[in-house]
Amino acid sequence: MVRHYPALNRPAAPDCSVCIANYNGADLLVDCLDSVLAQRGGVSIEIIVHDDASTDGSVALLRERYPQVELLASADNVGFCVGNNRMVAHARGAYVLLLNNDAALYPDALETLLADARARARPCLLTLPQYDWETGVLVDRGCRLDPFYNPVPNLDPRRTDVAMTIGACLFVPRATWVELGGFPEWMESIGEDLYLCCLARLRGVAVAVAPRSGYRHRQGVSFGGNRVQAGKLRTTFRRRRLSERNKTATMLVCTPTRLVWPLLALHLVVLSLEGAIMAALRRDARIWREIYAPVWALVASGRHELRARRRQVQADRRIGLRAYARGFVPVPRKLSMLLRHGLPTVR
Repeated sequence: MVRHYPALNRPAAPDCSVCIANYNGADLLVDCLDSVLAQRGGVSIEIIVHDDASTDGSVALLRERYPQVELLASADNVGFCVGNNRMVAHARGAYVLLLNNDAALYPDALETLLADARARARPCLLTLPQYDWETGVLVDRGCRLDPFYNPVPNLDPRRTDVAMTIGACLFVPRATWVELGGFPEWMESIGEDLYLCCLARLRGVAVAVAPRSGYRHRQGVSFGGNRVQAGKLRTTFRRRRLSERNKTATMLVCTPTRLVWPLLALHLVVLSLEGAIMAALRRDARIWREIYAPVWALVASGRHELRARRRQVQADRRIGLRAYARGFVPVPRKLSMLLRHGLPTVR
C-alpha cells in the first residue's frame, strides 16, 4: 500500500519531474531537496519522493518542511527499483531525473540537462559529471564497461558517449523510460541502471554525459559500501551479492550474438576463482556462500526465464556487436582496483 500526500501547487505539465527514492534518509534529504529547489534557468519542475517505509522521521520531515513535494509513502519496504518505477508512473514531466537522496545538484544542473536533451535529434539517457561529496574530486563522467560488465569511470572530458550512467543521477525522456520498461523490479537494487543503459543502447538510444555542470554524491551512503576509505575499498555483503548477480543477468540478456556463451562461461570461471580466493584469504566461508554462490543459483534456476528475456531483448535490437562494444574497455576493472587498493573489506 502507498499513501499519497499531494504537493501544493503541483504543475500540470512540468519540464522535468525530479524523482527521489528515500529510505531512512532524513539526514540527507535537506541537502538534496534544497539543491533541487535552488535550480536556475526557469525550468518548470515537480519533485516526487518515494519513501520506502522509513523509520527515521523522513515522512514527517517532508510533510512539515517541504509541502511542495509530492510524497508517495510506502507501507512496505519494496526497494529502489519499485520505488523509482512508482514515481515515474506518477510523474507528469516530459523528462524525468532520477536523483539519489545522498546527492545534490549544481545550480545549473537541470537547465544544462534540458538544453542538452533538447539539442539532440533523438532521445538519450543523460547524466552529469559526478563529484565526491567530501573532496570535490571528479568521480566520473558516466562510465564505460569492462568485459565482465563492471563499470569503469570515464574521466575524459572529450568523451561524451558512454556505456552507462549510474542511477544516482539519470535524466531520461519519460516516454523513453516507458518504452524501455523502467527498472527491472526483479533486480531489487544495484545494477538496474546498468541493465537499463545496456537495453537502451541495444535499442539505438544513446547514453551520454553533459559536458558541464555536475552533482555531488555521498557515494555508498544510502545503500552501504562502494567507498574507498584509508586506501581500502569497503563494501557490504548485500551490495556485492546483488551486484554480482545482476551484472551476470545483464551480461546474459544484453550481450549481442553468440559471443554471450563463451563470455558467460569465462565470467563464471573467473568469478568462482575470485570467490574461492577471497573466502580463503579472509577465512570467511560467508563470502562464497552469500556473494558468489547466488550467481550460480541464478544461472541454474533462472536460466529459462533469462533466456526468454534475452530472446525478447535481442529481437528488438537495432545495433550490432561492433557498435555495442564501443562502450567497453579491455582491462578488467577488478584487476586495476586490486592492484590499487588490495582485497576489498566486506562487512
